[in-house]
Amino acid sequence: MRRFWGLVLGAAVFMGLAMPAEAQKRANTVRFGYDQVPENVDPYYNSVRIGVILGQQVWDTLIFRDPKTNEYRGQLATAWRWIDERTLELDLRQGVKFHNGEEFDADDVVFTLNYVSDPANKSVTQQNVSWIQRVDKIDKFKVRIVTRRPFPAAIEYLAGPIVIHPNEYYAQVGPRGMNEKPIGTGPYRVTEHQIGKQITLRRNPDYFRDSPKPQPTIESVVIRFIPDRQTQVAEMLAGGLDFIMNIAPDQATQMRAVPTLQIVSGETMRIAFLQMATSEQSPTPALRDVRVRRAINHAIDRQTMASQLVGPGSQVLNAICFRTQFGCDDSKATQFAYDPAKARQLLAEAGFPNGFELELHSYRERNQAEAMINYLRAVGIRATLRFGQYATFREQNRANRVGLAHQTWGSFSVNDTSASTSVFYKGVDDDTTRDPELIALLSRGDTVTDPELRKVAYRDALARISEQAFSVPLYSLVTFYAATKDLEFTPYPDEMPRFWEMRWR
Repeated sequence: MRRFWGLVLGAAVFMGLAMPAEAQKRANTVRFGYDQVPENVDPYYNSVRIGVILGQQVWDTLIFRDPKTNEYRGQLATAWRWIDERTLELDLRQGVKFHNGEEFDADDVVFTLNYVSDPANKSVTQQNVSWIQRVDKIDKFKVRIVTRRPFPAAIEYLAGPIVIHPNEYYAQVGPRGMNEKPIGTGPYRVTEHQIGKQITLRRNPDYFRDSPKPQPTIESVVIRFIPDRQTQVAEMLAGGLDFIMNIAPDQATQMRAVPTLQIVSGETMRIAFLQMATSEQSPTPALRDVRVRRAINHAIDRQTMASQLVGPGSQVLNAICFRTQFGCDDSKATQFAYDPAKARQLLAEAGFPNGFELELHSYRERNQAEAMINYLRAVGIRATLRFGQYATFREQNRANRVGLAHQTWGSFSVNDTSASTSVFYKGVDDDTTRDPELIALLSRGDTVTDPELRKVAYRDALARISEQAFSVPLYSLVTFYAATKDLEFTPYPDEMPRFWEMRWR
């Protein structure tokens, strides 16, 4: 494989890639390849990163958080205020139009948020909207959001994954129609969607001038869904793409030799961890024993994986959250050193001196999953990898058919622990532990309005997760980007390529 890539890179350097890149520069088009396929482009019916990326290009949110300063600014809303601890009032921006010509007003906010927060409508991102009890129209450009309970992270969520749909169109076509022909207010319009293959965006000429997102300079973005990353790299080297992300560290190192490309990397908010199903319904009964779970923690050399497989910038975690998120305090968390002998001892104490068999389910970062398989086998746990698409994995996990899950989570770029730890341990769809004490602590952290009390609740929850070894916190992930040399872009920790900021030199 190394020799193969050496030959490919040598050919690329010899032939040069300037002509394809120059053609796209003249056409003012960026061709972007991504390794996931969204199950639905509608942001409320999609959980993978490419869907989140598309959501921010095509739609807008009520509030905008500046990725450089973390300052909140108005987007579709111009002002907001808490009326009481459960009622948030927002003034809406006037003069905004959806891509199909519909005028944006309170009806759009009311319909969208009431629809997606209703469990009967089965949003797959229910954790992002479950705090909404109802939304009321006050007048044409004013709404009130009433929360089910106090929810101090509301502003952060309204600045992240919660986009607004056109009410008349959405009522007519629903999530399926929104996937086939997406309509938003965002800086880019969808002009073509070949489902499962490609989506084409074109600059919105009517994008409102007061948006905190700047007016795009790139005319068109062609996004191709290419599940095989080696194919992406080959296309990049051949001049068939202008921008890719999530390339492997070893490939990034080799691609630096290509003079027409730029390779940029950085730590992201996305965390990796192993989630263990410990409830009575667990398909792997051995995982109900805390000694087995602690053995798995000791079996994996997280530091070596972070430095050798993930790449520069990756940091080992001791908690299921990202350090910048409000409430991510691992000061009381148990830390498990890499200790295979201790792992084997714990397994023997639990009644498994010869180990046992289990399946490790994973849907991305396959090389990392394979490394963990080897670590587990080294202490006697005969692990088999089950690798597939995220939608299938999620369905099996929620149906209690997954014992050990290799999860990665970017929190929808929400900078609050309620968007990470609570998703997996607060008794909702993705919780395969269902620990009452943990659910109570996270519920308190998610709802108490006193910031210091929130911090205490999250700290204690993270301490319990680690003490009971409900998971194996692994590390933060690093994203390596490859782009044509003349394309200007800024990488952000939230893994969000902001095409509206990009430009050709």
